[in-house]
Amino acid sequence: MSEKRVGVIGGSGLYEMEGLEDMQMVSVTTPFGDPSDTFIVGRLEGVNVVFLPRHGKAHRIQPSSLNFRANIYGMKKLGVHWIIGVSAVGSMKETIHPGDMVVPDQFIDRTVGRPSTFFSDGIVGHISFADPVCPDLSRILFDAGTAVGATVQKGGTYLCIEGPQFSTRAESKLYRSWGVDVIGMTNIPEAKLAREAEICYATIAFATDYDCWHGTEADVSIGEVLRILAQSSKTAKQAIREAIKHLPESRQCVCATALQHALITDKKMISEQTRKDLEPIIGKYVH
Repeated sequence: MSEKRVGVIGGSGLYEMEGLEDMQMVSVTTPFGDPSDTFIVGRLEGVNVVFLPRHGKAHRIQPSSLNFRANIYGMKKLGVHWIIGVSAVGSMKETIHPGDMVVPDQFIDRTVGRPSTFFSDGIVGHISFADPVCPDLSRILFDAGTAVGATVQKGGTYLCIEGPQFSTRAESKLYRSWGVDVIGMTNIPEAKLAREAEICYATIAFATDYDCWHGTEADVSIGEVLRILAQSSKTAKQAIREAIKHLPESRQCVCATALQHALITDKKMISEQTRKDLEPIIGKYVH
């Protein structure tokens, strides 16, 4: 039995993981409030897996209302070292077709007002985020997607907008001029918080539409998005099952030590309450 523990955050269309053995429902309390739902813990391919539906069961939480800090904190508290985020996105490139899978390696943040750090209330930390996804996990996800027969693009830029509305046509054309590959609403601040928590993070993004920039394709509609998601969710589950078999037992990536030199605040000035609240994240650095 592997001691690895992998988190899977299921986006639109992925609300459960079939095939989990010894499955348990685990509720986690956090200093930041409630996560999106109860965590589902079990084993898949002999690997410990923690699953969370990002939008909650029955998809009841919209992107701007997601408690990203509670979700990532919960994963950290449950001992997760790797997070695979599954997301529905719009394609911003002619070469990325609906149904294709993208493993992005960059993000542009166009969100507003979302809490995006664990470090407030008397503690300051500045992580490096130049390369915002785990290179090892991204490579494994690309190889896994290829192995299960998906059309996969390795790398690319994910533009994260606030939502929940889709883009205007003018916005879509502007974003296209920036050279982005896909557009979504959920991977930021999820990726930022995972890095702060020293959890490896990478995304499986499935294109569901061409946003509204495409001159000959229909404008994005939720009905079409859901239709393609139903097809893509099966591929996502197959890719995840394949990927977790190839994760290394130990991590040598930058994610594993992201906080080593990032905390700026004098340890003596960090309050006991903050130490207690952030123990799963900063504990090894402030004792």
